[in-house]
Amino acid sequence: MTRPSSPTSSAAAPLHGVRVLDLTRLLPGPLATRHLADLGAEIVKIEDTGAGDYAREMGPPPPGLRDADSRFFRALNRGKRALRLDLKHPLGKAVLRRLAESADVLVESFRPGVMDRLGLGYEALKAVNPRLVYCAITGYGQDGPWRDLAGHDLNYLAVSGVLERTASTGAVQPAIPSLQIGDLLGGALPAALSIVAALYGARQSGQGRMLDVAMAEVVLTHHMTPLLAEAGAAAPRGEEMLTGGLPWYGVYATQDGRHLAVGALEAKFWAAFCATVERPEWAGQQHLDGTERDALRAAVADLIASRPLAHWAERFATVDACVTPVLTPEEALHLPQFQARGLAGDELRSGAAASPFVMDGMRLTAGGEPPAPGQDSRAILLDAGFAMDEVDGLLAQGIL
Repeated sequence: MTRPSSPTSSAAAPLHGVRVLDLTRLLPGPLATRHLADLGAEIVKIEDTGAGDYAREMGPPPPGLRDADSRFFRALNRGKRALRLDLKHPLGKAVLRRLAESADVLVESFRPGVMDRLGLGYEALKAVNPRLVYCAITGYGQDGPWRDLAGHDLNYLAVSGVLERTASTGAVQPAIPSLQIGDLLGGALPAALSIVAALYGARQSGQGRMLDVAMAEVVLTHHMTPLLAEAGAAAPRGEEMLTGGLPWYGVYATQDGRHLAVGALEAKFWAAFCATVERPEWAGQQHLDGTERDALRAAVADLIASRPLAHWAERFATVDACVTPVLTPEEALHLPQFQARGLAGDELRSGAAASPFVMDGMRLTAGGEPPAPGQDSRAILLDAGFAMDEVDGLLAQGIL
């Protein structure tokens, strides 16, 4: 396959023609809808008439754009249109209901019950548009004793059992991952996947669905290795099969304080590793357990620690053994593999080319700058069939 390139027309994207009303803020919801934008959907970002999306001020803007929104916001909201709307005002509620009549999807991330209290919940909007796909992203779901609790990524990892298992061998306490597992893999991705599936169903049946994405439980259901172990048989933190318990699957310190990732889980990869480090006698020792396995792990650690990372990276560069250097984010931006796939460092920093979708040799990426607050309010309402004097009146009253 040749280097992935961006499509020349939005019509080439599979969700072309799909309209999404996005009432979410911060990370999980905006990334879910940005994925939909990358796939060709039209995203209408709806913010309140006050502070709007807090992500606009989370961090510095890109260099040279002093008054711009944060890089974090720009990466999550490129390719979207923006509408400001006061949903506490009766006229603002009426505007959203009217927009929902012609929308395909609505995504929100309020606490359970908020939209119902506004008169804008699923049942209310379903009455004006039966084929609407309504997606609610929350920490703990739409029901249950924790439905109203606030939470962040750290909390979702904690209560799902993931955080307790996240540590290296011998660690006293869990380590906080830098990747927001709950927000992204528990919220953004399942939301986007559920929406696409529900859209397909709506096209077949004419009926939309209410999608209940609960980040904590999505993380829990994907924590498969510990969940599938026998009750009470979990190894100590950092010593499970995939968290340091196996000599052939772990992270080892090098002479210069860097680290090497050894993922030689299968026998053929472990044999290739042993041959490369000139320890062929280790190849037949995958049956070891207990103190013998600990001794082998210590021997591997001593060997890796005897040379700097560059030495091992060069030795394993062409060896099919699942052994790679542990890179910093800056080094990852310059990895030849990523660059060959069209992921340039400067673009990744801005979020401009951070789409994971490659179809028919094209990386599907929504173009355009992220919107200023409400910059498309007038155009969005006119496109939806509002008369010019209606829009002017809403603007004059501060509803938009």
